[in-house]
Amino acid sequence: MKPRIFIDGEHGTTGLQIRARLSGRDDLDMLSIPEAERRNAGLRAEMLAEADVAILCLPDDGAREAIAMLDGNNSTRLIDTSTANRVNPDWAYGFAEMDEGQEKAIATARFVANPGCYPTGAIALIRPLVKAGILPADYPVTVNAVSGYSGGGKQLIAQMEQADHPEHVAAPHFLYGLSLTHKHLPEMQLHGLLDRAPLFSPSVGRFHQGMIVQVPLHIGDLKGSPNLADIHAALAAHYGDGGSVEVVPLAVSAALPRVDPTELNDTDRMQLHVFGTEGKGHANLVAVLDNLGKGASGAAVQNMELMLAGRA
Repeated sequence: MKPRIFIDGEHGTTGLQIRARLSGRDDLDMLSIPEAERRNAGLRAEMLAEADVAILCLPDDGAREAIAMLDGNNSTRLIDTSTANRVNPDWAYGFAEMDEGQEKAIATARFVANPGCYPTGAIALIRPLVKAGILPADYPVTVNAVSGYSGGGKQLIAQMEQADHPEHVAAPHFLYGLSLTHKHLPEMQLHGLLDRAPLFSPSVGRFHQGMIVQVPLHIGDLKGSPNLADIHAALAAHYGDGGSVEVVPLAVSAALPRVDPTELNDTDRMQLHVFGTEGKGHANLVAVLDNLGKGASGAAVQNMELMLAGRA
């Protein structure tokens, strides 16, 4: 029998992207609720119970409500794209390339928490260096990032695209999360293996999708005062060759005149760069990804595939 997949919240930005990625596949049985019935709790509970894998594309409270709808003996496996369970030890963290054994953890889990788009880039840069003993766990990490406005969902998309919207945003670029208490901080700290939360400054640009995440470092404050090649080698050793996370060669990165946040749009890939000038004592680690690809919908589909492959 074909695996039954239900996207709870399929009419939102992430859900629509997942649905589009799965459209036309004849190896899956897609369960669906008409948009007019999306708040029908009884119908949602029925679909959740029938699904082999349910993907929750809901706000945190909506995700918790959906989880509560499942009977304690229900075997439905869940992928939660909200922030509700990303630091929950009972949920596998759905960044397959994060570490050795993570794919297996996802494949065998009943509950998988899809990572945030910003944390995907930040953790990809930070965790390997902490594990390699280069970046101290108590280092004062800062993360600066810019995302396409689709990351804010339908409301921000409307504000950015509709000039007559009552809360229209005309700015070409804006900062937010100014209180430094962004909801992604707990997962950045936990899965980045940090002793304290980083200082995170997110922003949004006037482009639909795409993302740059930056982690600048003072090399002299790192263990052993590594050079750029040492930092690059640690990242390259962690991710290897041929996967969806590519560590760009140092020479290629050094020759770039600029970094485009939209370069990997409509892909599920992520590129990691190490920038800097030898002898200057500084490095800038940069991740480029599609916030709706490797950062959201693409990651959810990847996790679904691993879970289906891991079915007994």
